[in-house]
Amino acid sequence: ADILNLEAGPEWGHFAPIRTANGVTLDFADREDFRPQHYAFLVSEAEFDAALARIRAGGVRHYATPRRERPGEINQRYGGRGVYFDDPNGHLMELITQPYGETTQQG
Repeated sequence: ADILNLEAGPEWGHFAPIRTANGVTLDFADREDFRPQHYAFLVSEAEFDAALARIRAGGVRHYATPRRERPGEINQRYGGRGVYFDDPNGHLMELITQPYGETTQQG
């Protein structure tokens, strides 16, 4: 929620919902046993700049690839920009400014 500049809550039961700009709600719950997932968010160039600034200001380790390669870098796939980082519970988060496959340019 902090990286994407979204508000969490109000809590519902044991869930902390986070509503995205397109109305999708992600319901987070604290539990010890879970399988890490990958979540990708398509954001505007301005949203990417702001999120990357928050990632860097918060000292969040980030990578150019989903295999956590090229630490501290971003990628420029499909004519856009992308970055990967882990949330506090170990989920792999991805921010991209261009949908996959929009162009043939890779970076």
